[in-house]
Amino acid sequence: MATAVPAERDAVARAFPGSGEEVRLPGAALFRTTAGAVPSGTTAGAAPSAGAAPPRTAAVIDLLAAGVGPARAAASTGAALTAAALAGAPYDLVVSAGIGGGFVPGAPLGSLVVADAITVADLGAETADGFVPVTELGFGTVTHRPPESLVRAVAEATGARTGTVLTVSTVTGTAARAAALGARHPRALAEGMEGFGVAEAAGAQGVPVLEIRAISNPVGPRDRAAWRIGDALAALTAAFGKFAPALESWKSV
Repeated sequence: MATAVPAERDAVARAFPGSGEEVRLPGAALFRTTAGAVPSGTTAGAAPSAGAAPPRTAAVIDLLAAGVGPARAAASTGAALTAAALAGAPYDLVVSAGIGGGFVPGAPLGSLVVADAITVADLGAETADGFVPVTELGFGTVTHRPPESLVRAVAEATGARTGTVLTVSTVTGTAARAAALGARHPRALAEGMEGFGVAEAAGAQGVPVLEIRAISNPVGPRDRAAWRIGDALAALTAAFGKFAPALESWKSV
């Protein structure tokens, strides 16, 4: 599980109250725990194993505060996944998790969004006719799509809404910008700063990816008094408390 900051990582960790351990990595540290009983071989996270892997009678959950923004998140996740592969313990799934802004009315404060599309919203070029995504310039990609069966399983288990989650390098702070993003991405429910970076790293190594956002504020003018960060972190904990059964359902398909 790759979050941006320790507060988000700790919110996810509270969903797995069993014993865990800290694993030191070059330049980072992760918290390793387990969740429920799932089919043998299932491992989820964004960080490598260190030493012998534990028995796969439960999902091994590695929690990593990967850093803020798509570039840092991609670098941290990519390094972790590479180390895991080199150690002979590649991961089955990477989850980008955290709080984020919600597009009203589709994603109100305190709600949960699971991405069926992880889209970078500001990678491209500004032209006289407006924004042009990088794909229309002949480069790269702008969207990663999580496995449909996994999205469905997590949404059913948690009561989350499903839709596009946008990744931005600059958080939206005006009504005009929110309207422009909504017009370009009519299925957008949330925005964050790390999902696409995490997805790029996972995609480069052929690992499925998922993004989960708990909504702490509306996308638009920045009104810190209206933010509900505590409520969003609590929603994140509650969601991951239901994650193991959803993972078991997905792996059994």
